[in-house]
Amino acid sequence: MSVPEPVVLALREAGLDPLYVEDLIRATVEEDLGGGADVTSQATIAPDQRASAVLETREAGIVAGLPVMEAVFAAVAGDDVELERHVADGDAVGAGSKILSVHARTRHLLLAERTALNLGSRLSGIATATRRWVEAIAGTGAVVRDTRKTMPLMRPLDKYAVRVGGGQNHRSTLSESALIKDNHVAAAGSVTAAYQAVRTAHPDLPIEVEVDDVADAIAAVEAGAELVLLDNFTVDQVVEAVEAVDGRARLEVSGGLTVEQAPAYAATGVDYLATGALTHSVRALDLGLEVVAVAGGQ
Repeated sequence: MSVPEPVVLALREAGLDPLYVEDLIRATVEEDLGGGADVTSQATIAPDQRASAVLETREAGIVAGLPVMEAVFAAVAGDDVELERHVADGDAVGAGSKILSVHARTRHLLLAERTALNLGSRLSGIATATRRWVEAIAGTGAVVRDTRKTMPLMRPLDKYAVRVGGGQNHRSTLSESALIKDNHVAAAGSVTAAYQAVRTAHPDLPIEVEVDDVADAIAAVEAGAELVLLDNFTVDQVVEAVEAVDGRARLEVSGGLTVEQAPAYAATGVDYLATGALTHSVRALDLGLEVVAVAGGQ
């Protein structure tokens, strides 16, 4: 099971690793088959029968994951598949919108269907939620960012969907940057000690420091932090922190934020709003696949 070169190129253009996507598709399709075959399709559909199908939205939202859905059908059907996009990732669509047409052997279409819909629905749900946040804080200068609270083994796709929705990605791995949290501070003895320990060990690594109050925010900045995470602050506390830091560091707010609260927090002058809600508890966008034509193998 491999993905044809044109689909590989589309994945790369989307900033996704084709090998990672292929491995994920292989695992999910094998999970569907359970070590056997699609017994229903084998019993009811001739091997050479071909069909055309359309993927549609059943509710309004933001489309994300088209290259991934294409990769699913292409991985199952190989070169024996025709794909046509009707929209682009990031487009806002209404209910009943056609997003992708597929022509292949009917058995291949139905084998790929659930994996394609599962992935596309989740990614479109993330993009839809992200766009809602982006629109809520438009004009404030603040940016919405995701967290590492992603579906296990799906972080690259989850974070891709955030980008499609107009948000930015926080770090993807524990190694690409440091985030000093309350447990690190407790282990090191203070905010200053924790920051200095990380800076000594990793002189060139970006460091963000999470703080619980304004005093620790000031301590983090005075220790040298260029990015401070204000965790579970009220709007008034954020205002106080913005005034105290006075532009000496970038500020990020996190901790149980909702999209309804977002405008008030963004208006305080912080640089980022980080929310795990974009990925850890997102509602999938309802997508469906309809077979619209069948030919041969009757």
